[in-house]
Amino acid sequence: MTVLRDLSMLWSLFHILILFMLLYRSRFSRIKTILYTCIAMGPIILLNMTGLILFGAGIMGKVFILTCTLPSLLFFWIVSKDKKGRFFFTFCLADTVALWIIAVTNIADFYFGGQQYILMFVGRFVLFPLTEWAAVRYLRKPYLELQDSVPGGWGIFAGMTALYYLLLAVFANFPTVITARPQELPAFVMVLVLMPMTYATIFAALYRQLLLYRKQRSERVLQEQKNTLAAQLENQRMIRKLRHDMKGHAVTLSGLLSADRTQEALEYLKKLVADMDVLWGQFCANPYLNAVFSHYSQRFQEMDARLKLDIRVGEEELPYMELCQILSNGLDNARTALEELPPEDREASVQMKYSRDYLVLRIRNRCREGVHVEKGTVPTTSKTGAGHGYGLATIREDAGRLGGDMLCYTENGYFVLDVMLRADRP
Repeated sequence: MTVLRDLSMLWSLFHILILFMLLYRSRFSRIKTILYTCIAMGPIILLNMTGLILFGAGIMGKVFILTCTLPSLLFFWIVSKDKKGRFFFTFCLADTVALWIIAVTNIADFYFGGQQYILMFVGRFVLFPLTEWAAVRYLRKPYLELQDSVPGGWGIFAGMTALYYLLLAVFANFPTVITARPQELPAFVMVLVLMPMTYATIFAALYRQLLLYRKQRSERVLQEQKNTLAAQLENQRMIRKLRHDMKGHAVTLSGLLSADRTQEALEYLKKLVADMDVLWGQFCANPYLNAVFSHYSQRFQEMDARLKLDIRVGEEELPYMELCQILSNGLDNARTALEELPPEDREASVQMKYSRDYLVLRIRNRCREGVHVEKGTVPTTSKTGAGHGYGLATIREDAGRLGGDMLCYTENGYFVLDVMLRADRP
C-alpha cells in the first residue's frame, strides 16, 4: 500500500505549487510562468519522489528542506515580481499550509487509518483542492490588492511564517518522525492547532490594513474631485470677473490706439490674451485636464514660479479620473519642492504626448541642492502629519491600473517624474 503514500506525496508536491502560484505575483506572463515552473520544478519533484521510494519518508523528511524547499525558494524568487518581505511571506505561507496538511493527514492515518495510507491519500486528495478553493474564493483577490497597496511591513510576517515552517519541519521529523515519538505528540498537536490561529490573527490585521487603505484611497479620490470642482468654480468666477473688466480693457486699448501707441496696445493685448488663456484653461481640448492645469497654473503664478506646458493630446477619450489624480499629485509635489527654492530658481514643466501604445507624462521641476533619487526608488515625503506621503504611491497605483508604470529620479538639479499609461492612439 506504499503506492498510496507515494501518490499522496506526489499530489501534495504538485498542489504546493498551485497554492503558491495562486498567491504570488510573477514578473512573467501566466503562460511563461507555468512553462518555467514545469521546467524548473519538474526535476525537483522527480528527485524527491525518487528519494521517497528509495529511502523512505523518514530519511526524506529530514532532508526535504535541502532537496525541495531551498531549490524552489531560489527558483520562485527569480521569477517573482516581489523580492522582499511580500515574497517570503507568501512562499512560507504556502509551504507551511501544505506542511500542516501533510502532518495532520500523516498523524490521522497513523492513529486512525491503520497505516494503510488510505486515510492519508483521501485526506490529502480532499484537503489540498479545498484549501485552493478557499484561497481563490476568499483570499486571493484581497491578498493581491494588499500586496499592491502595502509595500512595507511584511518582514515580520515573513519571519513568523518561516519560523512556523521550520518548527513544523523539525518537530515532525527530528530526531525521528513524530509518530515514533508518542510522548511528544500532544505538544506537536498544540503547535498544529496554534498555527491556524496565528494565521487568522495575521490575516485579520492585514484585512484591517486593507480596509484602512481603501478608506484612504476613497478619501484621496474625493479630495481630488473636490479640488477639480473647486478649480472649475474658481475659473468661472474669474471668467465672470474678466468679462466685467472687458469694458475697461476696451477703453485702455482704444486710448492707446487713438494716441497712435500701437506697440503698447499690442503688448497690452498680448498680456490680456495670456491672462485669458490661463483663466479659461486653454491648455488642451480636454476640459478635465484643463481644470487641473488652470488651477495649478494660477498657484504657480502666485508663488512666482514658471510652469511650462507642452500638452499634445486632443479631444480623444482619456481616463480623466486617473490622469487628473496623477497630474494633481505630481504638480503638488513639484510646487512643494519649488517653495524651498528662491523665486529665480522656481521652474517646472509638464510634457504629455503619445509614444507608440502609451501616453507619456513627464513632470520636471528644480529641486534643492543635495536631493538625490536613484531610478527605480521612490522617495519618502518630508511633510509631517496625517494625509501626507501618498502622492507618489497614488500615482504608481493609478498608473498600474491603466497598464503602465511610474519612474522618478533626479538629474542635473531637477526632479523628474515619468509616467507611462497604456492608451489607444487617437
